[in-house]
Amino acid sequence: MKTTILLTLTFALLTGWAVAQPAKIDSGTINGARYKIMFPPNWKNKLVMYAHGYEFMHSPSAIDNPNFAQRMAPFLERGYAVAASAYRQQGYALPEGIEDTEALRNHFVTKYGKPDTTYMAGESMGGGVSLGTMENFAANYQGALPLCPLSSRPYIQTRKEFDLLAVFNVLFPGLTSSLSDIVNNSANTQPQPMNQVFAKVPPIQNGLMKDSLAAMQLARLFDLKLKDLPFAVLFGEMVLRDLIRKSGGNPFDNTNTLYSGFPDDWMVNQKVERFAASRKSYDYLQRYDRTGDIARPVVILHTTYDQLIPAELAVTNYENMVRQRNKEQFMVVKYTNGQGHCQFTPRQTGTAFDTLRQWVSTGKRPQPGPIE
Repeated sequence: MKTTILLTLTFALLTGWAVAQPAKIDSGTINGARYKIMFPPNWKNKLVMYAHGYEFMHSPSAIDNPNFAQRMAPFLERGYAVAASAYRQQGYALPEGIEDTEALRNHFVTKYGKPDTTYMAGESMGGGVSLGTMENFAANYQGALPLCPLSSRPYIQTRKEFDLLAVFNVLFPGLTSSLSDIVNNSANTQPQPMNQVFAKVPPIQNGLMKDSLAAMQLARLFDLKLKDLPFAVLFGEMVLRDLIRKSGGNPFDNTNTLYSGFPDDWMVNQKVERFAASRKSYDYLQRYDRTGDIARPVVILHTTYDQLIPAELAVTNYENMVRQRNKEQFMVVKYTNGQGHCQFTPRQTGTAFDTLRQWVSTGKRPQPGPIE
């Protein structure tokens, strides 16, 4: 299971993707960001701009994976070219993802001409790139397909990792890095290889059994299955260290936070480590902040269970922002019974894409609901 999740997060490799052999591949670098453009044999002058998800520092990029073309099969098989940027940096790169994707789209138009149709698509953090693109560059697109997206405000999404670690270390001290170590030492700590980080999963799983009731309650509070709690904790630590290195400090303030829902809330709040935020670091997460201001059709595809971006963050929070803007007519949510982050089949992705395309071609908003 750990191997499956790890592959999903780094390369998003899903079994069962149909074989798709591009007729032409164009690659290069724009402003320090490498890119790949794939053309299908039956290219119909249509384009999908694709944004990849979060990648651990120094890990291979998704666009370099030999199976990348297979993952793009739902688009290539429908006659769409796919253009994807590797971004100027790895790890948290939401602003860079938005800017580098737009730079690549401009490059495509200059080199190959303007497509008659352009859609935006992306997974996980790339889903956040998709939404940010539709909020800032919508005039260049007919619509978007964010998959399991980071659609909440970046601060809220990453604050979840901070709070999970803060409480985890009260209930299970010594199983992972303290929040003090993460906040105070991350700027000078080199990123660890993924296999080294996730080798800590079994010891944490064993440690949780010392108080399985507290572990179950903690998992439930953060919309996790118990078996995914160690992975979520380790993933959260890597994300926090990444943010602290890049922003130059701690973006999060929990000095006024009251933690609740545990067997002994008093004890948790007395023992939890508390930190004030660096304003500079907080501001770092405000670049291309979510607004909900969309004006083109957006179909969000999500699973009923996601151990990294639960439905409340991926769907509910963004829907509230969209409604505050009176733009709900441009948003539709489709969901599958997938049991993990971005666990969609090729057929499900293709069906969601067809739903978006039909919406654009007919002007009739589709019904939200399940995709089998």
